[in-house]
Amino acid sequence: MLYFVSTPIGNMGDITYRAVETLKNVDIIACEDTRHSLALLSRYDIKKELIAYHKFNEQKETDRIIGLLESGKNVAVISDAGMPVISDPGNVLTKTLAEKDIPFTVIPGANAALSALILSGLNAENFTFIGFLPDKLKDRDSLIQRYEAVPSTLIFYVAPHDVTGVLEYLSGKFSGRKAALVKEISKIHETVYRFTFGDNFALDNPKGEFVLIVEGQKEAKTGFEDLPVERHIKMYLDEGLSKKEAIKKVALDRGVSKNSLYKYTIDIE
Repeated sequence: MLYFVSTPIGNMGDITYRAVETLKNVDIIACEDTRHSLALLSRYDIKKELIAYHKFNEQKETDRIIGLLESGKNVAVISDAGMPVISDPGNVLTKTLAEKDIPFTVIPGANAALSALILSGLNAENFTFIGFLPDKLKDRDSLIQRYEAVPSTLIFYVAPHDVTGVLEYLSGKFSGRKAALVKEISKIHETVYRFTFGDNFALDNPKGEFVLIVEGQKEAKTGFEDLPVERHIKMYLDEGLSKKEAIKKVALDRGVSKNSLYKYTIDIE
């Protein structure tokens, strides 16, 4: 049997009895980083054969793990923190296991995305998990374009070195939306920064692990649904506003990003 085992996301005490018992009973543990996992395993006196299973060897090691399972071994998969597979190695493995009809299960536990969603104070009834944004601008634009109009709360993972860049990038996409940047969940320095995109929120020298929660798109205000975007912008231009000011007003009226409106101004004098 293969077990996907959730591990703590910060506080080492946030591991379930069942997770510890499972890790003690399997034959082999596949770790995202064996050196990192040793600290947790040593704390609970777990001494097992470890193999590295990360994004750079996922395909090769998936075949190896399948072989181990077929030989009768019990294997656990853990990531550096939280739930394996979710923005961590494991997608290739779950797909292969399902295709081969090999049984596997999950030992649930700590999860950064859901913990941050609760801490954000934003709508938790409907949400969309996005994870890490792509590095390339073209890929980021394509991804955000798919999700910027959804009404559900959006969840992003953000690496420390990318916090400033991600906040600057998304401020141009989600102007006027409420957000929460959650840092170091379950650790001593756990912090929740609540802000609104467009308010020039920024962090100096960000350190730690971050989850960003963004309010979903609100419904357009009554009275504008049937008004063409070009006419909506021109309405404010005729009132004497600059093109930039008009776009900002229309974005707030419709609950959309300012960047999504500039294409409608090409033919407007």
